[in-house]
Amino acid sequence: MKVHMSRAAKVLLGGGIVTCPTEGVYGLSCMPDDPEAVRRLLAIKQRDPAKGLILIAASREQLAEWIAIPPESIPDPDPALPITWIVKAAPGVPALIRGDHDGLAVRITTNPIARALCEAVDSPLVSSSANIAGAPVVSKQNVLRRKFAGRVDYIVPGDCGPATGPSEIRDLETGKTLRKHNE
Repeated sequence: MKVHMSRAAKVLLGGGIVTCPTEGVYGLSCMPDDPEAVRRLLAIKQRDPAKGLILIAASREQLAEWIAIPPESIPDPDPALPITWIVKAAPGVPALIRGDHDGLAVRITTNPIARALCEAVDSPLVSSSANIAGAPVVSKQNVLRRKFAGRVDYIVPGDCGPATGPSEIRDLETGKTLRKHNE
């Protein structure tokens, strides 16, 4: 796995896009501070930039420069129920990441591969489900390869888990659930 992490990190740091297993589905990932990579990821997904993107991180500290709240305010992650938190974005977070929102979607990942990848690049990563906007999410490696080989720069091998399906999304300030797990 070390070879795959090294290769994926080089691709990401060089402005590329990878697919990576996350807690419940495969994600498309790039460096959040690389506008060209973010635009390319949005184009691959055919996603409306106004919707915004999720940042995953290996630790709260990796999110510190992206959020306008103390990192320790983000609750501990639950491997069985991944939660993406909407928090106040730090000043200067690009609209390409936030979309048309003041908040920013962030998650401390519990998937060991996604976590290792964030650690390898020493940064949070954009992580948007590996699917074309409106199409079903991908949770099987063979489907991922069929749909994204040739569209992305590297497919990080490994399995999704420990959860199933997309993460739940909650507003940290209000506690309101914006998307239930597996929707």
